[in-house]
Amino acid sequence: MAGALEVQMVEATSVQTLEAPATNGERDATAAGEAKTTVLARDDEFNGRLQVKGSGQILGHFSGQVECDGDLYIGPDAHVEADIRGTRVTISGLVRGNIVAISRLKITNTGRLEGDARVGALVVLEGGVHHGVIRVHPEGVPEAKDTAIVASAARPAAVVTLKTLPNPVGRVRKFWGEFF
Repeated sequence: MAGALEVQMVEATSVQTLEAPATNGERDATAAGEAKTTVLARDDEFNGRLQVKGSGQILGHFSGQVECDGDLYIGPDAHVEADIRGTRVTISGLVRGNIVAISRLKITNTGRLEGDARVGALVVLEGGVHHGVIRVHPEGVPEAKDTAIVASAARPAAVVTLKTLPNPVGRVRKFWGEFF
């Protein structure tokens, strides 16, 4: 029987194999063996460095650094002040900090990002807010940090001199003035 759990019973003289379906209630054994999602609940507060192996959810208050190997979901009531690095990041609450999303950054209609982001792909739903710079790298997010896009203090102001053009209207008046 495919996907069955085999149990062997040892008796004094013989070995019997009993087959039992590999279920945990209605769940398949492969689903039961999956990693659980890490959750910081709505009323929880945490400061420091959070390293998540797999997927995670932050629904409460967090400040520090977050590294997530899988999907990271920031809930609608969450308040996060952290630098975040993850594969796929979805923001439904408030995030203050810089984000590196290797695969995708999604800002939902209730999401707000105040900081810079480097992403593989970007999805912003109507109502989603972002203050900062987002760099989209469809070929893959580089490991090195990008330099600033605009360095206004580093560039000297350009000086432009304008040449005055002759006034064609004055020439026409002068010409027609001879006749009238």
